[in-house]
Amino acid sequence: MASAHGEPRRALVTGGAGFVGSHLCERLLSEGYSVVCLDDLSTGSVSNVGPLLMEKGFELVQADVTSPLEVSGDMDEVYHLASPASPADFESRAIQILRAGSEGTRHALELARDTGARFLLASTSEVYGDPLVHPQHEEYLGNVDPVGIRGVYDEAKRYAEALTTAYSRRYGVHTRIARIFNTYGPLMRPDDGRMVPNFFGQVLAGEPLTVYGDGGQTRSIQYVDDLVEGLVRLMRSGEPRPVNLGNPEEHTVKEIAQMILDLCGGAGGLVYRPLPEGDPVRRCPDIGRARGSLGWAPRVPAREGLERTLLSLGQPGS
Repeated sequence: MASAHGEPRRALVTGGAGFVGSHLCERLLSEGYSVVCLDDLSTGSVSNVGPLLMEKGFELVQADVTSPLEVSGDMDEVYHLASPASPADFESRAIQILRAGSEGTRHALELARDTGARFLLASTSEVYGDPLVHPQHEEYLGNVDPVGIRGVYDEAKRYAEALTTAYSRRYGVHTRIARIFNTYGPLMRPDDGRMVPNFFGQVLAGEPLTVYGDGGQTRSIQYVDDLVEGLVRLMRSGEPRPVNLGNPEEHTVKEIAQMILDLCGGAGGLVYRPLPEGDPVRRCPDIGRARGSLGWAPRVPAREGLERTLLSLGQPGS
């Protein structure tokens, strides 16, 4: 894909060595883009982009988005994904999360403004908090506890959305906002702390799966390839409003645990622990805007995506 000046389109992906970012870099390279992957490697890993390092047009820059971004040359698209995003990070990296959402977003927006690039913010379903509306649509203002354990991530992303919108209104930056729901797939950190990598780590170690609460709380999980397709479509669209990207098919936590046990042939069963503070009981996206504006909907069923994830771990499915 070529830019207006005839050269390959050039994209910056902050957090590009992370779970979602590395898949996005791979997708853009496959379409002929030149890609700058910027990451401080605090939660991302060089191994995630290892196969891309020899690709023509790929550049890995180790840098922190909370400092001004020194990336030279033209830029057509800026995808701002950089932020610790795992529940395990909410206490240990609380200040880093807040700075990535505030200073990091401003620096990425300034780069987009200086180069005339389109800008996409990777926001989150966490902006809805523990929702009182179901399913969640983009006009819902949320039920967020700003001083709870999860508040640092929720409020960092809410601020980032406000700042992104301000740059659009004040400076005319072409901005897009993706509200990402629970996503899983290859290259997730084993210590991520979220449900799917936790379950796989436990079952492959021969341990019982830890279910928090009674397991009746629901999650809507989407495979990472579906998310990347949504991000690319949103960036290229004319939709300036926030857009939910997630799978509207709900499963209980117990159902997801059982799918993983079935795929792995695990016999360890389930153990139950108290529900963590602030953990939402039910979260599910209304994707009407994504369907209408982007022609997007997830395609990979939960069981198929979980099987692909298992195979990426070097374990045969049953």
